[in-house]
Amino acid sequence: MKIIILGAGQVGGTLAENLASEANDITIVDSNAERLRELQDRLDISTIEGMASYPSTLERAGAEDADMLIAVTSSDEVNMVACQLAQTMYNTPTKIARVRSHDYIKHAKKIFCKNALPIDVIISPEQLVTQSVKRLIERPGALQVLDFADGKAQLVAVKAYHGGPLVGNQISFLKQHMPNVDTRVAAIFRKGSPITPQGDTIIEVDDEVFFIAATEDILQVMGELRRLDNPYKRILIAGGGNIGARLAAMIEDKFQVKIIERYMDRCNILANTLSNTIVLHGNASDKELLLEENIEDTDVFCALTNDDEANIMASMLAKKLGAKTVMTLINNPAYVDLVQGGVIDIAISPQQTTIGALLTHVRKGDVAAAHSLRRGAAEVLEVVAHGDERSSKVVGRALRDIDLPEGTTIGAIVRDDKVLIAHDHVVAQNNDHLILFLVDKNKINEVEKLFQVGLAFF
Repeated sequence: MKIIILGAGQVGGTLAENLASEANDITIVDSNAERLRELQDRLDISTIEGMASYPSTLERAGAEDADMLIAVTSSDEVNMVACQLAQTMYNTPTKIARVRSHDYIKHAKKIFCKNALPIDVIISPEQLVTQSVKRLIERPGALQVLDFADGKAQLVAVKAYHGGPLVGNQISFLKQHMPNVDTRVAAIFRKGSPITPQGDTIIEVDDEVFFIAATEDILQVMGELRRLDNPYKRILIAGGGNIGARLAAMIEDKFQVKIIERYMDRCNILANTLSNTIVLHGNASDKELLLEENIEDTDVFCALTNDDEANIMASMLAKKLGAKTVMTLINNPAYVDLVQGGVIDIAISPQQTTIGALLTHVRKGDVAAAHSLRRGAAEVLEVVAHGDERSSKVVGRALRDIDLPEGTTIGAIVRDDKVLIAHDHVVAQNNDHLILFLVDKNKINEVEKLFQVGLAFF
């Protein structure tokens, strides 16, 4: 696939890195020559220096025969204009734009359509991050929570701790211990390395365990792997920007929410737009303020400003003063692995969240969802199977007979409104949503080919 990426920042660069290793023809455009040289030295890609929204730049990038244009520059307006030009001048089949401004997003249906701005997919990082944090708050103790099939199934990552019934036992013990709940351990990361789980695999303390189940069964399964945390009640948000404000609005009816915001003008806006959230004027790194607000009774401290260093320092202070769980927004990927699992419980990477949303539309075949896991080391796909026994390598076959690439496991199938955990005897049917976990992302092309439909189906 020939793909043009506009913007060589963290998202554009990470996306290029993901796609260049999968035999795609990638061209990345940016006005920063130094950044382009850095990427070209590392990746097998083409680079074009220039303004992303200029027709001459798009022409030099080869837009006349591109299959997809992904606009992820730091400017919403540049991204939108570039997509408009790609449609008007080259009739580019797929146009994806990152749009941050809530003003544009709230009018998306009117703005982003064939009669206005012909953009096929809008990616809003702030919206994606907000939803991700909300899911983590709703699943106490989870490191990552992903929805599939419109929320019918969830993939959850937890760290196995002393005291969990399954710790020290084989995975097969899970079915004996919970005969009425069906689940599947999709992958295990032990000391940073992936392990393909088998029935006789023993869960060890500190294993990072990814399991999938029907959404209503998730909490019960989590309780098998660790002592189940009490439901969160008190949430303190540091930063009243777009993400902090959106999160407060989404959860203030279910939780006791406070926001600390350093700018008074922004405090006034928050106070006028939020109904049940207490807005505090101050600095989240102010020890006296945190103590006054009973930080020791806070269930979750969320540092969501746009300053990584400020987020990290405020989070470390909050944890030291007694906050039970600390979630920290970190834009710099180099910081993420340094801080997560220490004082900071969960490091939230907007880049990885955004990359997952983009991959959904880049993957070949009928992909309903794609998520990047373990900071890009692994991937999970929700793929819709099509065809019949003659035209498909998946449909009409028991899961044990499907020739999956090495390191790939099927976690579950969602069929209509029912979640079927992927046991060997289950037979895949047309229109099933299969949720696959890929430890080795180099196997993506093999998975895509596996789900291709032969001509006999048409």
